[in-house]
Amino acid sequence: MKENIVFDKSKRFAIRIVKLYQYLCGEKKEYILSKQLLKSGTSIGANIAEAVCGISEKDFLAKLYIAFKECAETEYWLELLKETGFLTNQEYTSISADCLEIKKLLSSITKTTKDKTEESGGGIIPNS
Repeated sequence: MKENIVFDKSKRFAIRIVKLYQYLCGEKKEYILSKQLLKSGTSIGANIAEAVCGISEKDFLAKLYIAFKECAETEYWLELLKETGFLTNQEYTSISADCLEIKKLLSSITKTTKDKTEESGGGIIPNS
């Protein structure tokens, strides 16, 4: 597969989320919010991986929209963890910046792809 910046960033982000989950469970004894964070934060990259193998532009877009929504959900859990004192402002700022960067990339990719799809009428896209 050729270089895919959003996929690479989402995978690195997922690794950070897994490590944060381990920290929250091990050190803070927090199991509820962190489990939700683990699910949404790792789902971003999984949906991007599925999008890359999409059989059509519509399939590709659908998976990227799901990844975008998972970013929004992840932001929510991160905010809750910060506001309940499980994350410091510094911890929150660092990881939420990564989440926001991925969300912006997904927004740009979906907008560009949607515009191209509407111009071309959609269709089968080759696997990259």
